[in-house]
Amino acid sequence: MILLPGLLFILWGEPARCLAEGGGFDFYGEIRQYAVATNTVYVATEEKLYQLNHDLTLVRSVTQRGIIKSGEHVYDAQFHRVSETDHWNTTFRVNVLLPFVENATLISCGVIDRGCGVCELLDLEDISSVLHRELFSVGPQRRNSSASVGFLVNVEKTRTETETYILTAIQKDKKNPEKIDCPSSETMNLHNTNNNQVGFIFSYSGDGYNTINAVDDVEFVDGFQLGSIIYLFSNLPKSNTVRLIWLEGKTSKIQTFRSLRGATLSISDGGGGSRLEASSVVPGGPPVLWSGVFSVDGGRTNTELVLFDISPDLTGEKDKDPDFCTKSSCTDRITPQPKTLKPKKVLFRQNYMTSVLAVRQKTWLVFFIGTGDGQLIKLAVDKNYHTTCPRVLYRANDDRKVLPKMHLDPVDHKHVYVPFQKQIKRVAVSNCSTYTNVQDCWSAQDPYCVWCGSKRSCTFEDDCQDSDWLSIPDDSQQKMISHKVVKDNTGQITLTIKTHVTAGSEALANFACQFSTSSSQLCTGNNPPPQFPQCTCILTNSILPADGMHVTVKIRLGKTRLTEELKLTNCADITGPPTSVLCRQCIEAGCGWNINHCSWANQGERNDNLCQKLDSGMSISRPEISSITPSVISFYGKNHAVLSGLNLHDVTRVRLQADMDCTPQESPVWSNTGESLTFHIPSADIKGVVKVCVVLPDGSCHGSTTITYRSSPSCTDFTPDTSWISGKREITVTGSHLDFVEGVVHNHAPDEVRSPKSNNSQNLTYDTPAAKTNGVFMSHVSLKVANQTLACSPTIIYHPDPEFISFTAARTGDDVRVTIQKKADKLNMKMTEIEIKFGDKTVTLGPPSLVHQVMLILSILLIPCVIFVLVIICRWQKKLTDEMNNH
Repeated sequence: MILLPGLLFILWGEPARCLAEGGGFDFYGEIRQYAVATNTVYVATEEKLYQLNHDLTLVRSVTQRGIIKSGEHVYDAQFHRVSETDHWNTTFRVNVLLPFVENATLISCGVIDRGCGVCELLDLEDISSVLHRELFSVGPQRRNSSASVGFLVNVEKTRTETETYILTAIQKDKKNPEKIDCPSSETMNLHNTNNNQVGFIFSYSGDGYNTINAVDDVEFVDGFQLGSIIYLFSNLPKSNTVRLIWLEGKTSKIQTFRSLRGATLSISDGGGGSRLEASSVVPGGPPVLWSGVFSVDGGRTNTELVLFDISPDLTGEKDKDPDFCTKSSCTDRITPQPKTLKPKKVLFRQNYMTSVLAVRQKTWLVFFIGTGDGQLIKLAVDKNYHTTCPRVLYRANDDRKVLPKMHLDPVDHKHVYVPFQKQIKRVAVSNCSTYTNVQDCWSAQDPYCVWCGSKRSCTFEDDCQDSDWLSIPDDSQQKMISHKVVKDNTGQITLTIKTHVTAGSEALANFACQFSTSSSQLCTGNNPPPQFPQCTCILTNSILPADGMHVTVKIRLGKTRLTEELKLTNCADITGPPTSVLCRQCIEAGCGWNINHCSWANQGERNDNLCQKLDSGMSISRPEISSITPSVISFYGKNHAVLSGLNLHDVTRVRLQADMDCTPQESPVWSNTGESLTFHIPSADIKGVVKVCVVLPDGSCHGSTTITYRSSPSCTDFTPDTSWISGKREITVTGSHLDFVEGVVHNHAPDEVRSPKSNNSQNLTYDTPAAKTNGVFMSHVSLKVANQTLACSPTIIYHPDPEFISFTAARTGDDVRVTIQKKADKLNMKMTEIEIKFGDKTVTLGPPSLVHQVMLILSILLIPCVIFVLVIICRWQKKLTDEMNNH
């Protein structure tokens, strides 16, 4: 605030380029295609083609710019690549990029401006070496076609002769036909890969009519070959269905296409209403397992990862599909409906899934899932298709989308290539080294990790030099060590310990157990010998103490030692009303639950899911949840959230469950009125929706609502980007997710948190803090989100306060002319940042349409280096004018 004699002013605001941090590569331009072969990654962007080592270090790049020499027809145009410094008039846009390892070539096909298709055969080891170039259309003719696929297939001509072709499946959009002056491919085509094949390289002629057409518009998602069978996946927008096509790669091109059979993939009872977003075949088999990301809400928000058995059914009649045919026209045909395949399992539900990669690790399946908000999630699935808790391997701060195709590093098989719009990240498949003890290593439920006894660390199996290791079992388990207590007809009590692990040969050869108790000898001398994975102790006493018996079990597996502390209780002594609490107490004691009472393990069930169905036994009104404010937050969490509802008096904790296979997070209640309570929403590893319920003293959880975790806030610009020393200048922050920001901090005033004056997702306003330092300096700005402080890349420059030299106010009729002189500075003050006060009346300057009853004309005259002049003509209310006359 600056006070001038008689006048008070209050001021306020109105290319890959390089190896990226953390194992990645940034590109100039958007990625169009990328492929992986042996030890190399090939990436085609809008204007360059890159050759990278498997660790994403650059080998070389070539420009896709060139000159086009026109011919008599558009399809006669010749393309010549030029250096980056030479004149160019066209760009080669790659739509098909295929490493042909057996031929040591890289096939690159696409389109050029003012021309048709171009194909190049490049040296696989040196992409700057062009072995062959030809004007030929392979793949889509559109510059941007994300719904077409191309891949190499092998066709068995004879038992000893195999030919390799390029199979292209092209998006057909009848409303937007391709270039009419260019030769057009059909929906599916088989192109030659060398000049020794009939019709020469890139031709799709050879032995008859060698294409497949579609009845309606089709959008292709993925395709691959396993053995002699070719698989193609597509969406049919008109019927809103997902189709699978099987082809047999045998004899010739035409016989391959004539072997056409198909099925419909349905994740709902109606057979439609879903869309395939991404696809990955599961290695190994039979059966042929395949995973697909399906959107189920008509948009692309609500997505599911689904597992199918797509083993080909070759019993049906060939070339009788209702949506595809080998004829020039697919109309006027009578065809049966294709068979419908249903999922084996819906593995995972998560919003905005965009990509999936499936691998096998021992007996486990591991799925790497990319999302539209920049996450790479790992999901392990056991042999019974039970999933473990999903883990986040990479999480971008913003909402950058993972592109639909991911690949495994072909050299070490320990990294996943994750493609974004202008970047590829190389992310480790596991972070085994972060688990510092054997229990944590096992609890991670990660098929890639083993506890290495010789190193006493959690590592990849091939990093453990010997076979002295242990890891998770073939099936998902909640505990590494379990026990049960059995009593036979003679009254003899037997304690059985079971280890739920797999182990290397050296660890298995050194398996032993030791049982002990402080009171007396625990086991008889005729116990059966240890037999991995379990040990048995026949108790010397058939009667257990009334208050239970504490038992220590020590287990040896190679150099690894495991210890389990138990309390043995007479199962028949665990009595009371059949509540969920009693049931859990029974099963945790190693006993069994048998028709509303506790019994010995051999006489009851040991599945604690039974306990969840029982009543808590407490006479408390069930709590209800009506809302949580806020319910959409960043993944850093939120302090002082408010939960509203009914019957909340007895609630002690708020439980957040991200996935049923994960351990839930719980947050204590800070204040509770019975109708509302305050709690802190904890941070989360995964962006997405979590379920919320409230916990009573007996551990039961009631009510249901959700919280959505999203990306963290980011700031990209400040307007204005300067402030005066005395502070209180209004700054507008531009960025993303700014509605999650709780405060703004400057590094020159770290203890002064400025609350937002207003904020939404993209903009936030606040007043700058004052500075104790004179002169010009740079102030770094951070955003406060929950318990985190996030730095902004732009800065605010502080300058001395504006210096006003003089002002005059003169009345002319109904107008008042105000002239303000100010020294020139770099603050770039706006008229809206000034208030004029006469007595107790204040007028804010601004655009005429926004100033109440003020007609404003502003002239700005800058006197070089010295004076800044504001000439203001105002038409005041008569009352205000009269008050001026009295001064």
